[in-house]
Amino acid sequence: MTDAPPPASANAAPSDDASKIDALLEVMARLRSPEGGCPWDLEQDFRTIAPYTIEEAYEVADAIERGDMKGLKEELGDLLFQSVFHAQMAKEEGLFTFGDVAQEIADKMIRRHPHVFGDVDMRSAQEQTDAWEVQKVEERKAKGKDGLLDDVPAGLPGLTRAVKLQKRAGRVGFDWPNARSVLDKIAEETEELNEAMDSGDKDHIEEEFGDLLFVLANLSRHLDIDPESALRRANEKFIRRFRHIEKTFSDRGESLADASLDEMEAVWDEAKAIDKTRGK
Repeated sequence: MTDAPPPASANAAPSDDASKIDALLEVMARLRSPEGGCPWDLEQDFRTIAPYTIEEAYEVADAIERGDMKGLKEELGDLLFQSVFHAQMAKEEGLFTFGDVAQEIADKMIRRHPHVFGDVDMRSAQEQTDAWEVQKVEERKAKGKDGLLDDVPAGLPGLTRAVKLQKRAGRVGFDWPNARSVLDKIAEETEELNEAMDSGDKDHIEEEFGDLLFVLANLSRHLDIDPESALRRANEKFIRRFRHIEKTFSDRGESLADASLDEMEAVWDEAKAIDKTRGK
């Protein structure tokens, strides 16, 4: 994708972080240059790059989950490059620059931390959280977004967005009192999904399935669990145990395609037992 040679300054040894950022910005400008730039990079716009930005954010989370600090450094660089890419395209259109982006977030952090950068005295994390929320309400109003849910991004993963929507509604008391009460709602939504399945109406089944997922996301919030993280762990567990099934049948010289479900489930139980001995 980025096949143009980097400028000489990118190969130099910058003396500080600012000069390293300047070198990165120069690399990006070179890649987008109509004269000698990279054809792929030149064809991109905000919409085509957005999926890569999301993907890089997930790869950062994956490196953290695996405890891979070397990988984290690389993935953070990839994510930073996404910001630089968007800023370069904006600069070309006369909208804003990378410097404007950096200034915007610096100003926001200063504004939202008066106890650090001002003379406001906050003695607890809860006081800080409360003040943060008040500040965000004022910022939403300044942008003409008066509704409590107006600025929860539509592009977030579904479970993450569900939790954010529920948190916002919970601030004004629209919430279940505890996790146990959410479990009761899950049972109710499960029954409604059963009824939808009996009807055979695909659209209604999808609606009820969505309702069940939404309530499960709410349960994760009440349990103080990130649903995306929990699902990633479940995915990795499934991969680990299924690989055990694959290896077991391969070692036997047998094909999974010829195995019965009962045979595979027996080996799955072996994998579960192995996980239990390893504390997984």
